[in-house]
Amino acid sequence: MNGSRGELEVETLLKLVLGLVAILLVLEILEAAIGTIAGLFGPFVVVVQLAIAVLIVLWLLDRL
Repeated sequence: MNGSRGELEVETLLKLVLGLVAILLVLEILEAAIGTIAGLFGPFVVVVQLAIAVLIVLWLLDRL
């Protein structure tokens, strides 16, 4: 158990952290874009969300 500690290289850990930061930035940009679109469509946001959820469920059940 003592021999398995610290086997991850620094470069690999840095790549992992930078990848997670990049994913976080992309999610923030998507959130801003979706927020802008949602502000334009107003009450239709719930309908779009439900449609997306139904499509995902159908795709997961192989009905799409």
